[in-house]
Amino acid sequence: MIRFYLLVLSLFFSMFSSAQDQPVDFDKNILSLNEFLAYVKEYHPIAKLANFEISSAQAELLRSRGAFDPQVMVDWKNKEFKGTEYYDILNSTFKIPTWYGIEVKAGFGQNSGEYLNPQNNVPDDGLYSAGVSVPIGQGLFINQRMADLKQSKIMQDLSQAQRDIRLNQLLSDAVLSYLDWYLANREVSLFSNFEERAQIRFEGIKESALAGDIPTIDTLEAGIIVQNRKLSLEQANLKLIKSRLQLSNFLWFEDNIPLELGPFVLPEQLDENSLDSVLGTNLLQLENFVLEDHPKIRALDFKIDQLEVNQRLKAEMLKPQLDLEYNFINERVGQFENFNTNDYKAGIYFKLPLFLRKERGNLKLAKIKVNQAQLDLDYESLQLQNKIQASRSEILSYINQLNTFQSIVKDYSSLLRAEERKFSFGESSVFLVNARESKLIESRLKEIKVFEKLLKSKASLFNILINDVEID
Repeated sequence: MIRFYLLVLSLFFSMFSSAQDQPVDFDKNILSLNEFLAYVKEYHPIAKLANFEISSAQAELLRSRGAFDPQVMVDWKNKEFKGTEYYDILNSTFKIPTWYGIEVKAGFGQNSGEYLNPQNNVPDDGLYSAGVSVPIGQGLFINQRMADLKQSKIMQDLSQAQRDIRLNQLLSDAVLSYLDWYLANREVSLFSNFEERAQIRFEGIKESALAGDIPTIDTLEAGIIVQNRKLSLEQANLKLIKSRLQLSNFLWFEDNIPLELGPFVLPEQLDENSLDSVLGTNLLQLENFVLEDHPKIRALDFKIDQLEVNQRLKAEMLKPQLDLEYNFINERVGQFENFNTNDYKAGIYFKLPLFLRKERGNLKLAKIKVNQAQLDLDYESLQLQNKIQASRSEILSYINQLNTFQSIVKDYSSLLRAEERKFSFGESSVFLVNARESKLIESRLKEIKVFEKLLKSKASLFNILINDVEID
């Protein structure tokens, strides 16, 4: 499949720039988190698949409404044998199902024949009928088609919540991938800086050794430091390449064209508050968080609504089935002067299982499912609240740790500068400079690690607030 580098399509960033706080920096080739997430939401295949949840629910609703469509039915039977017409029977019916189980009917029948059953005798011009069928017992307040339609309407809301869950999970994974890419760039920048400093120091020591100012053995130690720094830089570059390829999995364009992130594209600079405006992870905003609006809680609520509709339907099945049907009949349509209320067709249908074991069992199972779903909702609500509180405490802890490590890095930087100054005066050695520098690198790496944990804890909070799926 054709793959494009991101810079080739950089002009298309302008379509998102109006919705972003910061426009794309074409000179520095900066890909911000906002712009990255805009691409994911707009073009990623999983984001498009999430929309199918709603389309499927709309199709299901359309199918459920089909149970209330008017129906035209024609039944014609004819038999002729050896020149004799045994029977010619035509029955046509127009039926309109209504909400409360009532069906409005209109029909026409025209029958003839030598051996026609006497009950089918009608006038020569046919017989018209109009009436209703009413369920007095089972099916009056709720029946299968009413339950299907109600559940399909609930399914639309449920599918919206499920779509949000799927899309939010995609965004959570994309945020983590962006953070890995950003942190890998930061490590490369760190080791690149120290590798360059080690190389400059090596060249200076080499010149001093050739001039006889310092022992030649110092050049060996300085050379080893350069190799160690190059090795660390190479490892950081490998990590960056892998993170860049991982990030490319989330970058797509129109017509499902995958994009490959080029090495010339850089992430925006982040600090401890950068994610708050994008992800809504400001701890002050948690005070306004409404638990009932969470996609998972909404999905569970809609699931309970569906189960309660099913429970009502099962309870309706305990009633006896008693259907009444009444039809006025007349020879001519519109001749109301000849209308006779004594001309009619009527019927009663009654059915009641003696023990109702099947119906009582179905109702009991329906109640159990509702209770299970309610317990699941209560558990998830409590778990969600505790996760938010735990994530908040984690973020506050990492902020304190980061401040401490930043102070340590500052102190180690001061020690390294002092040691380098003493070395320039001949009062120190390469070994001591290297020791100070190694401690500084170690503290910088720890600072980056804590910063990584802080950013990912905010990404985890973002995930909890929108989706509640565990992040490793």
